[in-house]
Amino acid sequence: MKQGVLKRDWFVGLVITLAFLVFMGSDFIQGIERDAYDFGVQSSSRIPSDKIAIIAIDDESISNMGRWPWPRNIQAQMHTLLASGGAKVIGQTVFFTEPQLDPGLVYIRELRAAFDNAATSGNIAADSSAQTLAAQPVEQIDNSPGVMADAMIPEKNLPQINPALKQIADFLKQSPKISQPLNNYIAYLDQAEETLDTDRKLAESILRADNVVLAMPFIPGDPLGRPDEDLPEYIRSNRLSERNIIDTPGTNPDGWYPLTMLDSLPPITLIGQTASNVGALVSLLDIDGGIRVEPLIVNYYDDFYPSISLILAAKSLNLGIEDIKVVMSSSVQLGKLKIKTDEESLMNTFFYHSDNPGGAFPVDSFYDVIQGKIPASKYKDKIVLIGATALGVGTTMVTPVDEAMSPVVTLAHSVSSILNEDFFIQPTWAYSAQLGSVAVIALYLMLLLPRIGAAAGFVFTTFLFLLFFLTHYILMTTQGMWVQLMTPALLLIVGHVLLTTKRYLLTEKGKERLDIESAESNRMLGLSMQGQGQLDMAFEKFRKLPADKSVFELMYNLALDYERKRQFNKAKSVYDYITEYDPKFRDVAKRSNRATAMDETVMLGGGGGSSPGGTLVLEDGGIEKPMLGRYEIERELGKGAMGAVYLGKDPKISRVVAIKTMALSQEFEEDELEEVKERFFREAETAGRLNHPSIVTIFDAGDEHDLAYIAMEYLKGGDLAKHVKKENLLPLDKVLSLILRCADGLNYAHGFNVVHRDIKPANIMWDPESDTVKITDFGIARITDSSKTKTGMVLGTPSYMSPEQLAGKKVEGQSDLFSLSVMLFQMVTGTLPFSGDSMASLMFKIANEPHPDPKSLNPDLPDCVVAIINRGLEKETEDRYQNGAQMSEDIAACLKSIGSN
Repeated sequence: MKQGVLKRDWFVGLVITLAFLVFMGSDFIQGIERDAYDFGVQSSSRIPSDKIAIIAIDDESISNMGRWPWPRNIQAQMHTLLASGGAKVIGQTVFFTEPQLDPGLVYIRELRAAFDNAATSGNIAADSSAQTLAAQPVEQIDNSPGVMADAMIPEKNLPQINPALKQIADFLKQSPKISQPLNNYIAYLDQAEETLDTDRKLAESILRADNVVLAMPFIPGDPLGRPDEDLPEYIRSNRLSERNIIDTPGTNPDGWYPLTMLDSLPPITLIGQTASNVGALVSLLDIDGGIRVEPLIVNYYDDFYPSISLILAAKSLNLGIEDIKVVMSSSVQLGKLKIKTDEESLMNTFFYHSDNPGGAFPVDSFYDVIQGKIPASKYKDKIVLIGATALGVGTTMVTPVDEAMSPVVTLAHSVSSILNEDFFIQPTWAYSAQLGSVAVIALYLMLLLPRIGAAAGFVFTTFLFLLFFLTHYILMTTQGMWVQLMTPALLLIVGHVLLTTKRYLLTEKGKERLDIESAESNRMLGLSMQGQGQLDMAFEKFRKLPADKSVFELMYNLALDYERKRQFNKAKSVYDYITEYDPKFRDVAKRSNRATAMDETVMLGGGGGSSPGGTLVLEDGGIEKPMLGRYEIERELGKGAMGAVYLGKDPKISRVVAIKTMALSQEFEEDELEEVKERFFREAETAGRLNHPSIVTIFDAGDEHDLAYIAMEYLKGGDLAKHVKKENLLPLDKVLSLILRCADGLNYAHGFNVVHRDIKPANIMWDPESDTVKITDFGIARITDSSKTKTGMVLGTPSYMSPEQLAGKKVEGQSDLFSLSVMLFQMVTGTLPFSGDSMASLMFKIANEPHPDPKSLNPDLPDCVVAIINRGLEKETEDRYQNGAQMSEDIAACLKSIGSN
């Protein structure tokens, strides 16, 4: 009976609900609520206050004005400038918690102190010494080091005074009154001290402006006792009086108070006592490091201090600290503004988003303002916030609308939220609504979901999820209310998944018995198909069996059958399948490696396993290289449309060759195969008679293992296909040199009535080291000129074909020169002269439309190059180059003219 209850869906739903209630306050679930909150903020649209402007200590300012921190007289200049422009209130987010002592100022003050001490303690002695010195005969003053360092000169030492004092003695005889130089000296010290005392300059500017509010950092925490010392009076004057704290009995039954602070960093006395106000600045981070709330009031050892954002908003409305009232556990009132807060006086700030790259608030560079590029009058009647946005100055904050928001910008959002009463509230009934929603979902999971089908359950769950999500979205974007409804939504999703999974597992358990029966059936079917030679189908059946050693034995034998049929890639797949479960089974690792080597080795001949030229597996697992004719195949070099190219070797003369193969029997129907073979050897013989430095040499041709092949010289380097892209174009003189040699080679071939028919970058080989260029594949295109492959595609490259070739007319040498001109166009511009969305469109453009002006794609092309291209791409053969010699002559002349320039 007990086991039956534990398996019931309603009991599982109850357990899931209780687990959610226990972990409802966990970081994971609260993180989802915060993500939903951020989405609601991003989706809400409000207009930010136009009374706020930001002056940023940005990268431009630091670049122009020097490393941070700057001398504080620079900030003083800004205060004076803004005050003259009529700024309503200045919010200073730069901290002045330590005095800024210039090394020169320290030295001046030490000099002044030493002088004052000397003046008060040794004035009479100094006068007596001076009179005695003046009365001494010059002859009695000798060289005595260090006398000038003494402020007083005892009479007993007068005979040893340094002769360097002779001039001083003469001066004293003539000038008995020295008060004026001393006064000048004192005035100079005063002036130097005043110049270097930037703290005093800053304090004076704040005092003159009379509207500067300083930020004072507070550190959150629960104090255990009293502070080491009370805050100075110029800070305490900013605290709220008791009459401004409204704690009506019954409205705060749980005894909530503003967020407590453990420590603070007040500005130095000189600066702090001249400020109009000092406001609290607290960065309260959520568990994910984001900023979403603003403490409007902080509790520092039972004294309540307003935030800088609240003070700035108050002063912009001509209000003061006395106009700020706190309603405990409810709200903060500023004049007629009522800002709803939580129990700890935290405001859910509204973060404004904008399509403007600069953000929701105007941000001006400190440097531009101080230099007068932006007039100070722009800030008349504005709340001006001064703060750092430069990289590395200060710490950026994660907010719902920006992953790296500067603190001064965050402050702007808070001030605007207060002034516009734009903030999100959690209504008193929010928690009850959340618990009620969890109860509704629990009833759904326990009572309804187990009684409906899978499709209906999916529809109901989707509907409820959308209901919660849309309710959350609408409340935030239209009412500014945040009700945490993602917890019941998450309970809905998790509960639905777990319950449906439980139902599925119970159903699957009932199928296990059927699976056991079907496994034996698959085993028998697999063995039967293997016996009939249907190895692929046998592999499919064996893979449906449970992975154990008996199945691995079946598959091992199957892999051996694949090897016997020389299907080594499939044998490797079987070995790899076994290795996934048991890598040490028999010798599968060794056989898998051998199958890889066999698959990568050239497999020649038909399907028979005893073809005399095929690859052989030796007893020790070695591989004997295959033969093609008299050539030993080393490795594959590449593949083409109808076959592959291999690196071969003639063992008798040790000549390395490239062997181009064509699987004619696979590409042509049997009734035309003989004709194609005859044409193949005829064209190979014709091409073999060509002997030119720019044409690849043909050594041999043959037919073996259902493959037709041509053995030709092996060329180092690669084809020109990679040099037609814009990012990889060759220098112009190198391109012209290559095309010139190709034109010479074609001129030679055309003299023997041999037309290439498929001139393109892939058929031109070039070795950069030796600067050797060779035309390959002579006659290959003609083999299939009037025939189609089994796929019905005519071989060739339409982008390089001449109009007459596309039209099916007689093809002569001018066709190759047209293709070569297309190559030249592409190698100097990086673009084909003709392109189309379809084959028909491309063919129409080649036959009818003029090519684009090469200079429109490469303005630096010489006119002679453009002339060569234009003549080579003429539609009519009589207007084109008549032979390759003409084209090579023009290229040579062009190269000469380019070189002379």
